[in-house]
This record gives sequence, structure tokens and C-alpha cells, in this order.
Amino acid sequence: MNIPSLIFYAVFVLPLVIFLIWLMRQDKRKGKVGLIVLAIMVIGAIAYMYWKTKGQ
Repeated sequence: MNIPSLIFYAVFVLPLVIFLIWLMRQDKRKGKVGLIVLAIMVIGAIAYMYWKTKGQ
């Protein structure tokens, strides 16, 4: 990964993920399902990005 990618993660992705986790934890009934969905989305996005950039 290059520096712009790391900056993008630090500025946009990490705060978004932290906010979504906090938001889903507020809902006591569906918190676990929300966290599972979030994890699947994050893993899918990382896999798609890796696939499109061919690992560069």
C-alpha cells in the first residue's frame, strides 16, 4: 500500500467503521447482527479493492 491509501484509511474508513460500530451497539436487540453485516461489508470491500488493484 502506498501513503495515499493509508491516509484514506486513516481519515475516512476508520472513523466510518468506528461510528457504525458505535451506532450498532446502541441497538441492544440487533447489535450482533449489525456487527456481522458490518464485518462482511468491510471484508468484501477490502477483497474487492485488492482484486481491482491486483495487489498493488
